[in-house]
Amino acid sequence: MIALRVEPLTAEAFAPFGDVIEAREGTAFWINDGQAQRFHDLARVETGTDGHTLVSLFRSAPSVFPLAVQQMERHPLGSQAFMPLGGHPFLVVVAATTRDDLPGLPRAFLSTGQQGVNYRPGLWHHALVALAVSSDFLVIDRGGAGTNCDVVALSQGYGIVAPALID
Repeated sequence: MIALRVEPLTAEAFAPFGDVIEAREGTAFWINDGQAQRFHDLARVETGTDGHTLVSLFRSAPSVFPLAVQQMERHPLGSQAFMPLGGHPFLVVVAATTRDDLPGLPRAFLSTGQQGVNYRPGLWHHALVALAVSSDFLVIDRGGAGTNCDVVALSQGYGIVAPALID
């Protein structure tokens, strides 16, 4: 099994895979007579011409470490966004598509718990990886006609050892 290095989740490092959703400089302006700050246009929800936007809540049990990354999934017809609701850090595991239309070498990112992600349509990713506690996520993705979930077993196993990452 190949060990994956866990990287900090930054907009720059994650750009090839999608968007980081967080309150950051350059995205904010004041609304409601100065009572609220709006962090604007943080991710593009893509649903295709035959889809519609779904808003859901996911509750993920904490993962067991070391974590074996043995399969990945993708949603070819639309984007999929995850925003943590409890402020708990979580792991994001993604992979670019190879020439064979399969997941390439996975990369693992650590969200601070104040950051969410928006996966581009067709991006290979692992299921949610909550760390120390059961965690709730606001999920925005595509509903509608068509098959929008591909799951593949990886030909090579990968592992993440994360005791220092768990809050």
